[in-house]
Amino acid sequence: MTKSNVFSGMRPTGKLHLGHHSVLENWVKMQEEYNCFFGIVDWHALTTGFDNTEALQENIYNMALDWLSVGLDPEKSAIFIQSHVKEHAELHLLLSMITPISWLERVPTYKEQIYQFGLAGKDIAAYGFLGYPVLMASDILVYRATDVPVGEDQLPHLELAREIVRRFNHLYNTDVLVEPQAKLAKIKLLPGIDNRKMSKSYGNYIALNAATEDILDKVKQMVTDPGRIHKDDPGDPTKCTVYTYHTFYNQEEAAEVCANCKAGTTGCVACKKRLAAKIDAFIAPIREKRAYYSEKPEEVKEILAAGAEKARKEASKTLSLVKDAMNI
Repeated sequence: MTKSNVFSGMRPTGKLHLGHHSVLENWVKMQEEYNCFFGIVDWHALTTGFDNTEALQENIYNMALDWLSVGLDPEKSAIFIQSHVKEHAELHLLLSMITPISWLERVPTYKEQIYQFGLAGKDIAAYGFLGYPVLMASDILVYRATDVPVGEDQLPHLELAREIVRRFNHLYNTDVLVEPQAKLAKIKLLPGIDNRKMSKSYGNYIALNAATEDILDKVKQMVTDPGRIHKDDPGDPTKCTVYTYHTFYNQEEAAEVCANCKAGTTGCVACKKRLAAKIDAFIAPIREKRAYYSEKPEEVKEILAAGAEKARKEASKTLSLVKDAMNI
């Protein structure tokens, strides 16, 4: 049976953290069912970070290391840098010719992010930011991906891609482009150590390659039940970020942790040390594999080059069909 194509990507804007792991874990599983194309989307990083590119190459390389360390397999998937596959840009240009501006202005994140960045004193209302949903659509459509792993917050972008497909196929009386379907993964969201959304901008994350001492330091900062003043006071695990993390990384002992917290038989310091050890054990093999690839930068470059070649081979087929349909 022929496998369907899947595309997904991430912007290289900084360190990956435990909040990214559930997404990457889903990608690893998808490698067995689909022809997967995973892009480090560096052009997308420019839509809001156009004025600060000094760390871009370092971020790209580190993202490649993180992806390989969690189990993305270059033998099973094309792992590549977006800008190394020029077909993404060409399809973006062609599709921008048929995409109404009003469609882009109604994308929920457009005005929202312009407002948020404006509060920080930065104007991002550039052509590239307005058109980034078309580039995102091109990333997907250039592989004629049938399925796209997305979170619910990305559904409006995917629906725009589907609208572009319908408009293109109608205008040129063709079925060249495929309407991608959302593949919503049942992924539990991990909060930051302060119980807010985990975010690099908040600094409330644990890096995917965190060292043992860094893990312990971050866990020590975790928010616990504010009503629990003394070590033997009964606590409420539902108000404790430490317990939430136990349900992710210490599932076999989570019920015991919960009972001990409610009974006041285990103090918060001991509970945090127990959690830190579990997280460290989880990260250890990722850290080890990352160290292996860190010592082999040429191998990483070869993997990315081979992934780009594989991606270009597939993308060029789509672009040829698109250009034929447009009589170009």
